[in-house]
Amino acid sequence: MPNDIVLSMRNINKSFPGVRALHNVDFTLKSGEIHALMGENGAGKSTLIKVLTGVHPKDSGQITIAGCAKEVNIKSPQEAQNLGISTVYQEITLCPNLTVAENMYIGRGNNTLVHWAKMREKTSELLDRLNIPARATQQLATCSLAVQQMVAIARAVDMDCKVLILDEPTSSLDEREVEKLFSLMRELKSRGVGIIFITHFLEQVYEVCDRITVLRNGELIGAYDVKDLPRVQLISKMMGKELDDITDLKNSRVSHARTGTVPVYEATGLSSAAGTRAFDFKIDQGEVNGFTGLLGSGRSESVRAIFGADKITGGKILVNGKPVKIAKPRDAMKRGIGYLPEDRKQDGIVDDLSVRENIILALQVMRGFFRPFSRSEAEKFADEYIKLLGIKTASSDTPIKSLSGGNQQKAILARWLLTKPQYLILDEPTRGIDVGTKVEIQKLVLKLAEEGVSVTFISSEIEEMLRTCSRLIVMRDRKIVGELTQDDMTQAKIMHTIAGEAAQNG
Repeated sequence: MPNDIVLSMRNINKSFPGVRALHNVDFTLKSGEIHALMGENGAGKSTLIKVLTGVHPKDSGQITIAGCAKEVNIKSPQEAQNLGISTVYQEITLCPNLTVAENMYIGRGNNTLVHWAKMREKTSELLDRLNIPARATQQLATCSLAVQQMVAIARAVDMDCKVLILDEPTSSLDEREVEKLFSLMRELKSRGVGIIFITHFLEQVYEVCDRITVLRNGELIGAYDVKDLPRVQLISKMMGKELDDITDLKNSRVSHARTGTVPVYEATGLSSAAGTRAFDFKIDQGEVNGFTGLLGSGRSESVRAIFGADKITGGKILVNGKPVKIAKPRDAMKRGIGYLPEDRKQDGIVDDLSVRENIILALQVMRGFFRPFSRSEAEKFADEYIKLLGIKTASSDTPIKSLSGGNQQKAILARWLLTKPQYLILDEPTRGIDVGTKVEIQKLVLKLAEEGVSVTFISSEIEEMLRTCSRLIVMRDRKIVGELTQDDMTQAKIMHTIAGEAAQNG
């Protein structure tokens, strides 16, 4: 193996019952390289990483690590760690109630005697060396998400990792925090650590990565230098088709709002126990509008108030022009309102239920649990929407937790479409999913609007909001600070409105 290669995976194959997850996949990582692993949900990225880290045994293929005389057969995450392979996941796996130093060394001692002073001293040296803005004695929970990610990375580095896997580390970070994380990644790169970077943010790939490996449907499409692969080509390779769909989508955003009629939903002075300041809001039939603003601006709190997910503390609500009381989500559901939450893991999917059971859940709640659907009815509903949304699953009996993130999101979307809503709230419906599925969801939103469904759409990606919405409500500090219509919606105008400045040159 050449001196600069730290990891080589050749002809990796892995199958699960009814699914071929990986077929003859190759992957090579060099020392001091940041290497993006890209592909749509279900492309095989997670499976490849799980094979590399010993979570899943490979069916066949060879894995070679620098410093090992022969190929390795990794049987557990602990064995992977002993070989110098460390993983930092999107969800922090450290202990928030312990200090930074305690998290750095937890589980690493071989004796019962703890040298606290030495542990704190070594932690401080490491934090300084890697420019991580934290103190050794600081409780981890008091650190920002970005700093917690950095502490997890520092722990991996201190354990002499050769290969560092970062799995969606930036999905919950703001721009300033992302830049801090990138600085640390560049520092590690200069020290010769090979980094595998898994993300759905294309801009980040082109900002920080050296090479890209693309997978599709469990197969290797190719490995490319970043400078040789334009973004359009990358998306095309991930999706397996040309980008006419995306171009068409950009040109197809038109308002289907049926103005002059009674609004589907209207609220005045609406406020909630989550700290949302009183706001007015309405949406017309067939309209796609959105809430935009920085993280913490109150976007999610506002739509949770609309749906009754947080306790409403004030305001009046009209649905189709008639006064109603929405004290809890079931009240909203009975009035034709659906809500896809921001956190699909915590508030969306029910892990231990099947795809079918997750899809029929909202309709069953509306019907009442004392009147359960028959197995044949449930299967009919589920199969219809699995086919309609192209959900990749072995069957409707498959546990939803075994699906990729994008397919889980489609299943939650199916749950609400099954209720035939007149008003659908989608909070970050495309976060953490691949480009192809994003386009499918955006096209579905526009199709629903065309059919007369009202949609409120929230996304952290302004480009996505501009592609789908015909009206944007701009928020700052949990209050509405502006409203932009189709004619004056530009990135510059949105940014200036968020900042409270007049846009220059539109």
